[in-house]
Amino acid sequence: MPLEHLKETRKKSITVGFLYEANRTRLHLQQLNGDAGVEREVIDKNVHRPGLALAGYVELFTYNRVQIFGNTEIRYLKHLSLEERRKAFRTLLQFDVPCIVVTNGNSLDQELLHLAKENGVSVLQTPFETTKFVYFLSDFLDDQFAPQTAVHGSFIDVYGIGVLLTGRSGIGKSEVALDLIERGHRLVADDVVMVTRKGEGILMGSGSDVVKHFMEIRGLGLVDIRSIFGIRSIRFQKRVELIVELEEWQKDAEYTRTGLDHQHVQVIGVETPYIRLPIFPGKNITVIVEVIAMDYLLKHYGYDAAKEFSKRLDSAIQERSKGKRAIDYFEHDFE
Repeated sequence: MPLEHLKETRKKSITVGFLYEANRTRLHLQQLNGDAGVEREVIDKNVHRPGLALAGYVELFTYNRVQIFGNTEIRYLKHLSLEERRKAFRTLLQFDVPCIVVTNGNSLDQELLHLAKENGVSVLQTPFETTKFVYFLSDFLDDQFAPQTAVHGSFIDVYGIGVLLTGRSGIGKSEVALDLIERGHRLVADDVVMVTRKGEGILMGSGSDVVKHFMEIRGLGLVDIRSIFGIRSIRFQKRVELIVELEEWQKDAEYTRTGLDHQHVQVIGVETPYIRLPIFPGKNITVIVEVIAMDYLLKHYGYDAAKEFSKRLDSAIQERSKGKRAIDYFEHDFE
């Protein structure tokens, strides 16, 4: 299947219970009103601070987001009388909010926690300050709701560059990946590569939970790369920076000869450098993939070999037009 037409999937929601369990240790979350509301769903990757909603203005209240109670919200509630506090909290609870997270180690009155439990809304607590907590939770939610697709290929970290090898089934992607691993490079995933879009222009690749770092070699079967080559031979995720498609050499096909025309392919909305690499028996694909990765590094640091050669060629043509010889001096080297 062409990479441009890969099927994109997105999570539509996660439960509050999943959010809590996934972040309980990392963000030191605690449940203040038991397991109330754990089945409620979070459908938005953004979070919200409901200061205006507590004050009574709900025209622009984005209630379907995780609600964050920081120092401002807590101090505002403490400024009110108990009855006014209940009224302000009921204003919030009349909407179908997913959950409430109280930051900075703050808490809520037992009356308010009881109201939340009656309305089936989970109240969580974290010792993290609001800004830090919002940063970590937003990153987690961004991962959960990010667009994702599955690519058939082998994904290798070559000299720190994430190279995704694609091509038809049986063309030798896993064998090339195995050779690269034996040469000291690191396997991220083989056969099924899960590609996720982070932010606007970053693709992250990882293996599936089932396959992980197992590899199928035709004629041999399944091998466990981590057990054979050790922990240094694998990594769990890597940015996808290059896509190299292996295909059989076709005599009449057009292949780039100079590298001046850079090709890209769209993968879930992200333009990614793309190279069609023709292969035939005897061609050392492993070394070529290493050179592709190193050439990408050079371009990243501002040196483009194709452009440099083009400049030299133009300069040589200009010099020849002035009647100069191609080589003027042999430095007394007559070997």
